[in-house]
Amino acid sequence: MPTIPKHGLKTPSQGQLCPPLSRRRPHSTRKKTIYRSLCLALALLVAVTVFQRSLTPGQFLQESLPPTLEPQRAQKPNRPPVNSNNFWKNPKDVATPMTMASQGPQAWDVTTTNCSANINLTHQAWFQGLEPQFRQFLFYRHCRYFPMLLNHPEKCGGDVYLLVVIKSVITQHDRREAIRQTWGRERESAGGGRGAVRTLFLLGTASKQDERMHYQQLLAYEDRLYGDILQWDFLDTFFNLTLKEIHFLKWLDIYCPHVPFIFKGDDDVFVNPTNLLEFLADRQPQENLFVGDVLQHARPIRRKDNKYYIPGALYSKASYPPYAGGGGFLMPGSLARRLHHACDTLELYPIDDVFLGMCLEVLGVQPTAHEGFKTFGISRNRNSRMNKEPCFFRAMLVVHKLLPPELLAMWGLVHSNLTCSRKLQVL
Repeated sequence: MPTIPKHGLKTPSQGQLCPPLSRRRPHSTRKKTIYRSLCLALALLVAVTVFQRSLTPGQFLQESLPPTLEPQRAQKPNRPPVNSNNFWKNPKDVATPMTMASQGPQAWDVTTTNCSANINLTHQAWFQGLEPQFRQFLFYRHCRYFPMLLNHPEKCGGDVYLLVVIKSVITQHDRREAIRQTWGRERESAGGGRGAVRTLFLLGTASKQDERMHYQQLLAYEDRLYGDILQWDFLDTFFNLTLKEIHFLKWLDIYCPHVPFIFKGDDDVFVNPTNLLEFLADRQPQENLFVGDVLQHARPIRRKDNKYYIPGALYSKASYPPYAGGGGFLMPGSLARRLHHACDTLELYPIDDVFLGMCLEVLGVQPTAHEGFKTFGISRNRNSRMNKEPCFFRAMLVVHKLLPPELLAMWGLVHSNLTCSRKLQVL
């Protein structure tokens, strides 16, 4: 039977339970004993009733215990004192301050563009020798994040298994439309009890000032129709593709922290969703999996007439870390969130897929090559008949590069009553 604190019940002088003996006529010792026993029984009955109604000590007592009377627990050195409000809670239900402090922003937290050129570079001799596009890049390389113009956090609502993310340009509506009609079509179930497949396009703003307002209006209408565009307020240029990488990784960390898998690719590739999902069926979201068409020991291109030219002043090493071609790759959501934090430790690099390889190197993750990812075409010889053979496309996961008419035609052939003489095993 629990012990009732003395001040938990009102004293007889308050007239609640038993009147004081001094107010009654003298009785025999036996009657006094019986009377006291009855009072004690009544007090115990009240206590049992209180505890049966699941009242906590704080609810039962009219005021808290004085600090000097509160029970003390033995504390380990440097351990914070016990919070009396948490005494009756399961330790698993009590959020620790460390957990709360580790959480990032709950919404996109960049609302203004406040970015000025780093004019200190103009005094460096090596900087003066660079081409104009590289000087422009280095002037603003420290400007990492920009405001969002179009956002769709609801894409990650519910049970999402695979998030398909496509880099696009504001002027290339025809590519986005072809993808929506083919491999980017959303589905409510990936099969086998797995969740939905959702699609998003990543965009900046029009790079030409005279086109910006016109194309922005068209894009806003497109987004009202489909609701699948993420757009940020930076120019859509070749060097800014790296900005799309880090902006998406931050967006994912904020709005989509629990998605198991992500496919990320360009808007001029052919993707076979059936093969992607079959490949993922044997994978776990906790794996350090970054799979695609991996380039090992790739050397920086020093020819100025090449699109991927990099001057030695910007990257002096003889080779790049291993990286997957940006045409398309797969990764778990858990790795993508770690990539977000790893990329924030590096300076931006103008080639986006190489930059992700650098971020993977920070994490100590080796990208995995897969024969089903063909980011240079099924055959690097563009005139090869293999690049137009639907039986090869049916066996692949990702093939680069197809423009909208070619994508629509190949999709129709692959999903027709196609008879192939030999089945390729690439999964």
